[in-house]
Amino acid sequence: MESYERLVGQTLDGRYKIEEIVGIGGMAVVFRGYDTVTRRRVAIKLLSDHVASDEGAVRRFINESKAVAMLSHPNIVSIYDVSVGGELKYIVMEYLEGVTLKSYMSQKGVLPLSEMLDFCSQILRALVHAHEKGIVHRDIKPQNIMLTPDGTIKVTDFGIAQLPSDESVFESELAIGTAYYISPEQASGQPSDHRSDIYSTGVMMYEMATGRLPFNGKTPSAVAKMQINNVPVPPRRIDPKIPEGLEQIILTAMEKSPKNRFQTAEQMYKWVDAVRRDPNVKFKPLLPPIEEPKIDFGSRRPNRKKRRNYLGRSMLPIILGVAFAFLFACIISAYYIWTEVLFNEERDKSFVVTVDNFIGTEYYIGLEEELAARNYNVVVDYVYDSEIPTGIIISQEPEAGERRRVETGRMSIELNLTVSRGSETFTLPEMIMQDHRNVEQTLTRLYGLRVKLVEEYNLAVASGLVYDTEPEAGTTVTLGDTVTLYVSKGAQLSSKTVPDFGGKTEREARILIEQNDLEVGSVTYEYSAQPAGVVIRQSRVAFTTVPEGTRIDFVVSLGPEPVPETEAPAWPWW
Repeated sequence: MESYERLVGQTLDGRYKIEEIVGIGGMAVVFRGYDTVTRRRVAIKLLSDHVASDEGAVRRFINESKAVAMLSHPNIVSIYDVSVGGELKYIVMEYLEGVTLKSYMSQKGVLPLSEMLDFCSQILRALVHAHEKGIVHRDIKPQNIMLTPDGTIKVTDFGIAQLPSDESVFESELAIGTAYYISPEQASGQPSDHRSDIYSTGVMMYEMATGRLPFNGKTPSAVAKMQINNVPVPPRRIDPKIPEGLEQIILTAMEKSPKNRFQTAEQMYKWVDAVRRDPNVKFKPLLPPIEEPKIDFGSRRPNRKKRRNYLGRSMLPIILGVAFAFLFACIISAYYIWTEVLFNEERDKSFVVTVDNFIGTEYYIGLEEELAARNYNVVVDYVYDSEIPTGIIISQEPEAGERRRVETGRMSIELNLTVSRGSETFTLPEMIMQDHRNVEQTLTRLYGLRVKLVEEYNLAVASGLVYDTEPEAGTTVTLGDTVTLYVSKGAQLSSKTVPDFGGKTEREARILIEQNDLEVGSVTYEYSAQPAGVVIRQSRVAFTTVPEGTRIDFVVSLGPEPVPETEAPAWPWW
């Protein structure tokens, strides 16, 4: 942090004045700045010191500038200038007031249908534009999307985007993206294209509609494996009020195979727009695109003369050849069907599963995803039962021991579980230092409570964790009560206003610096027309905002420079 504070107040390339730090990431630090030429507020994204010598990091940084420079769309952040030749490598971009879509979703939970469709429409319009330019974002997630106060969506962070001329894949980027939103082909290190962005958009829509991610695990690698192998629980099983058409959009976008998804962002946008106009609309399933065979005639052109002679010959040999080939194909097909159906049951893609016994076991958040990997589609009902502890499975359908035939990758066992909520009056469990999303799901789904989220900055607690509740753990609560969760937003970058030292004495300046939680930097002295002891210059512009603890240098006047005495000339002076 200290290394970046030194830049606040400086002007880059004689044009971009750095005002304050607004965010620090793994590869870059973002400043709010002011363009002294165009006289507008800008965002300055500076490559971090610790990765400035990393060729891969520099390449991705340059890649981002190239990608955004090729785009011009109201839903994509604009880029104004790039400097990568000097010691400080930075990108000057549009300054956005607002919050990330992730922060907004964490605060509101499940988004209203109209709001969600509006956000998704804007994201898809941005992707249509990017894909038309040959750019694949490859890291679409709510953390990379800004929401401005007027409701405008801005897609940001093209650091790992694939450009039209980018045909290579670097080893360090084989499994590229963010695990919770990554496409199966990215998670498995396979080549990706614009349909990977469509998958990630589908994951975001799932989270907006249900209030939870489709796949959640203890580690990013576990989640990435789920993206490859697991099928998400259909959104309407979580919330039956979700429109069927919306569920169709989400599940189509999240198809494992890219050829089964929407083939373009424009196609997906049209479906979203149809649900906006009519929430009751339903869609016909998409058919995979037909891949036309490629015919290679080679470097020689067909010999037209020979073709005319050929057609002039008798057609009888050709007809006999075709008839013989057809008869041979029929014999082979009949043999194959005969052996497959009657003699080779081992090749049958379906298999029989014996239903497990779940009664008496504990139901917990994440069990549905685990059972999905074992060919179960789980639907959970909750009932109050004062004799059975909270979270214990009371009954199941189908019953344990029943046999069901399923087909690999296409069919699952429909499993209905009834889970006890215990008594309608119960003791609130301990929730401190847990992920707020898991806590919220437990309280709403398992205990039937209402949840209110309050996000505040907390220096000691990581972002997203619950650090306090109201009422506190151990309190007796009743069905329908509201529990307030205080969720950490991480450490806040505290800001202070620089005082004006003009006309102040050195002592007064030092007192002002301490009162404003700043630090005294270097103090120098020089002659000036101002009275001795008065501050004549300061390193930070007065009334600008700087991080708490910033060092302020200032110059103190020594008064007018003394005039040297004139020596008397020797006599006689001539």
